[in-house]
Amino acid sequence: MPATPAWPPRSAPRLFVPGPLAHGSVIGVEGNQAHYLAKVMRVAEGDAVVLCDDLTGEWAARVAGVGKRNVSLELAEKLREREQVPDLWLCPALLKKDRFDLVLEKATELGVRAIRPVVTRRCVADKLNLERARAIVTEAAEQCARTALPELVEPVKLDALLAGWPADRALFFADEFGGEPAAQAFAQSSRPAGLLIGPEGGFDGGERAAIRAHPAAVPISLGPRILRGETAAVAASALWMATAGDWSK
Repeated sequence: MPATPAWPPRSAPRLFVPGPLAHGSVIGVEGNQAHYLAKVMRVAEGDAVVLCDDLTGEWAARVAGVGKRNVSLELAEKLREREQVPDLWLCPALLKKDRFDLVLEKATELGVRAIRPVVTRRCVADKLNLERARAIVTEAAEQCARTALPELVEPVKLDALLAGWPADRALFFADEFGGEPAAQAFAQSSRPAGLLIGPEGGFDGGERAAIRAHPAAVPISLGPRILRGETAAVAASALWMATAGDWSK
């Protein structure tokens, strides 16, 4: 006798929607999400869609109806509670748009809890379209099956970031001039963590001195090569997840 197929199937579309979600409720999606379900994924009545609301967790829903501009979904089963992601803040200096898009996407996939962009003297950009950035992290969270969106805030200047840094949170500073090997520093720390990554041209001398003087700062090395800003952000986040995050659980 053939096995009963898993429900919802792993191929079911995933969407973040406003919450809170509850068993038996019917919600409607419109705009780009409705177009994605109806025209790209070609869902039909009875098909499964997985929904998250960044509040209650992950839910399986059935398509209740497909209209020209909207899709109705009925909540059928709660699949998972909202996950507790590791307490890692990524604080990357702003980069050129396509490179910073990559940082947003990969940081979300890697599981960081918060993305807190920084403006430094050598940044080529000083502004971030927050609505567009949130769309990027939401799409990445849907793709990688996160149930919790990373917190994303407006960029702040480096001096403001340092002034407001919590005393109980380690500030791992990726310094191209050297520091403790990153894996070793991450493994030895039991505090909540933040990763500070510089821009294309690196931090200038005054910025480096100010960071190193901060009581929470831990200068780290990411190896013998000078990495691009986006490479450093992704590499450091992955290394932290492997040594102090949830990759080994």
